[in-house]
Amino acid sequence: MNILVIGSGGREHALAWSLLRSQTVQQVYCLPGNGGTATLTNCQNIDISEQDFAAIGQFAQSQDIALVVVGPEAPLAEGITDALQPFNIPVFGPTQAGAQLEASKTWAKTLMTEAGIPTAKAQTFTDVDAAQAYIQSEGAPIVIKADGLAAGKGVTVALTLDEALNAVNEAFSGKFGEAGQTVLIEEYLTGQEVSVLALTDGKTIKPLIPAQDHKPIGEGDTGPNTGGMGAYAPVPWVTPKLMQRVETDILQPTLTALQQKGIDYRGVVYAGLIITPTGEPKVIEFNCRFGDPETQAVLSLLATPLDQLLMACTQQELAEIDIQWQSGFSACVVLASGGYPGSYQKGFPIADLDKAEAQNVTVFHAGTQLKDQAIITSGGRVLAVTGQGSTFEEALKTVYQAIPSIQFEGCYYRHDIGQRTININLD
Repeated sequence: MNILVIGSGGREHALAWSLLRSQTVQQVYCLPGNGGTATLTNCQNIDISEQDFAAIGQFAQSQDIALVVVGPEAPLAEGITDALQPFNIPVFGPTQAGAQLEASKTWAKTLMTEAGIPTAKAQTFTDVDAAQAYIQSEGAPIVIKADGLAAGKGVTVALTLDEALNAVNEAFSGKFGEAGQTVLIEEYLTGQEVSVLALTDGKTIKPLIPAQDHKPIGEGDTGPNTGGMGAYAPVPWVTPKLMQRVETDILQPTLTALQQKGIDYRGVVYAGLIITPTGEPKVIEFNCRFGDPETQAVLSLLATPLDQLLMACTQQELAEIDIQWQSGFSACVVLASGGYPGSYQKGFPIADLDKAEAQNVTVFHAGTQLKDQAIITSGGRVLAVTGQGSTFEEALKTVYQAIPSIQFEGCYYRHDIGQRTININLD
């Protein structure tokens, strides 16, 4: 089977890597891919724009592609699944209507409210003065969200009124383009965050193992939000009872609500959750695709061939598959360019990746490029170093021992990924 993966980040490298572990997958094409996918055996990068849906469809037909797997949210929001339907090629990823789950936070919040899904109270604003007045009346801490897609950087958890007012001003001043011209303002919820990525074929929905992401750039969860600086799976303190509650109170009602809107959703429902001090799971946000870097951690432990799961989703046969997992834990730490998530330089050579991988880790590439047979930096989040262990602490130790082997100018990473969970377990 030949499979086409759309995207260029660490998530797409992990998807290609995982798909190629299956005996039934002969070739993976990544469009456009990155330096890591360029060096995978039986994987080839394709220089076609993610937005050129007609060219993608023609390429898929010419290469006898059995499945298209869409990694990022932007092509889904722009309707890639709808555009590829005339080519009669199965696509793993929701239609444009389903992608509203991530593309519009207001649309998603309305769906949750109508379905009785537990979430933070919120109001939507299209006027800066009205938004500021609401913030003044509610006080801080409070959460400001750009309504549309902002590459994981459109959310501000404002601990002070000044932070909140500034975030609203930035959004309406064009910091996020059209995505920020509508703003969702939410109550601030306390608790531990968990990412639950679930697969659905439109009829059945099944969660993968829970993961925990680390969004802020700084140690101790400080500083601005990023696309994600590290993750691990499964989350040790998320019990089977809690996961059952997530399925019953959140995942199944979400699928039912989509069905009631006439949306045939085949892809990932990514529930970003917060577990409140009383133990109640509430939805912070939904995404319509695999998370990054959660995917790197989760897929590293997947025992069931990934292609079987994704094909089952496109063929509405997910109910027939029992998802199997390897034992133990997986941890992932992101190496970023200095200055990220602000401005940063790129084009620096990356040295000694082989030395790191000789230490029982897999280095997934994100912002990298293969140029003149050398791997160079080409983005903010550059690499995702991922390792496993029989215990949570062992998985983290494996990753952190391997990271110093990798060298590139301005390399930055957090040294405290997993610390929250270690404190929960050991204190």
